[in-house]
Amino acid sequence: MSFVDDQTLQDPEFIAALRLALSSGIGPAKVQALQACFGSLSAALSATSGQLQAVQGIGPKVAKTIVAASQLDVQRELDHCRDFGIQILTRSCDGFPELLREIADPPTLLFVKGEILPCDELAVAIVGTRHATHYGKKQAERFGYELAKAGFTIASGLARGIDAAAHRGALKAKGRTIAFLGGGVSKIYPPEHEDLAAEVTESGAIVSESAPLVSPIAGAFPQRNRLITGMSLGVVIVEAAARSGALISARMAMEQNREVFALPGQIDNPVARGVNSLIRDGATLVQSVDDVIEQLGPLRKPLQVSEEKTVLQPAELKLNDQEQQVLQHIDLAPMSLDALVARSKLPVHRILSTLSILEMKRLIVRTNGTTVQRTA
Repeated sequence: MSFVDDQTLQDPEFIAALRLALSSGIGPAKVQALQACFGSLSAALSATSGQLQAVQGIGPKVAKTIVAASQLDVQRELDHCRDFGIQILTRSCDGFPELLREIADPPTLLFVKGEILPCDELAVAIVGTRHATHYGKKQAERFGYELAKAGFTIASGLARGIDAAAHRGALKAKGRTIAFLGGGVSKIYPPEHEDLAAEVTESGAIVSESAPLVSPIAGAFPQRNRLITGMSLGVVIVEAAARSGALISARMAMEQNREVFALPGQIDNPVARGVNSLIRDGATLVQSVDDVIEQLGPLRKPLQVSEEKTVLQPAELKLNDQEQQVLQHIDLAPMSLDALVARSKLPVHRILSTLSILEMKRLIVRTNGTTVQRTA
């Protein structure tokens, strides 16, 4: 896939967004404020310092940075992206994640090494402390493995401890995984995870809203966390101390209307205090992958995960082959059992027994004795 198409390269808005991405201290909130005030980012970069300071949240220092951004030469970054296969996605791109378009402060640009696919809308985040215990890493890897096996993409932050274990679990399952970085995708942090980042790239993507050659700074990680949770249907917290970045992720997930799950830990374990507090405050206690899947509600719209399979609810990923085969032949509108038999070409007794299971799992409803429909 091309890193960016020729038409986009000629777009003044794209170039303006890229210049702002290369400027420190210009986060998504300020970009949105500039866009709202001036009508476009290219117009904002043509504004004077005085005009810029009239925008809420922009003082003399930030205004100076924005004025300087208008003169930035972006060719070096474009060449780097082309040479290293890094895609640049804007919110108008088809490949931009739908769930990230919806958050309150969506990224203006995403730099992607690897590939984000439509099926990645079925993502679950797994995050936690960098100072994980053996137990915590084992559970993060188990959840990453089993969720990936079920068909979910695992989102995390490539950090030491829980994040790395979650990515490795997904890779072990030969599933998809996406890592969101605090720095650029060409500045892997921590450096010992360069090999892990390469594996993630092959089985998903590493993603950042920072330009590829930007080094990570501490203040970038909370911003990164909102992308991890925003990309996901729910977030599983595995080990977090009382003052942990993972708890910031949990708060962000709640604000984004995502499900929050917590794996309980020993009460005398310092890295369990945060997750146990989350459970006390209303997060869903989980002990297995089934606990996660059961709590995830219907998708916003049908998701085509393959030529043969469309998913409406995450619970459908746990069906066996026969259940899946029957479900895929049932419409959202009421249809007759005769039509289902003709379409699926399965014996009537097998269809009837499978319908009972699908009904118990609340994936279908029988509108009367002879008609059936899929639940959205």
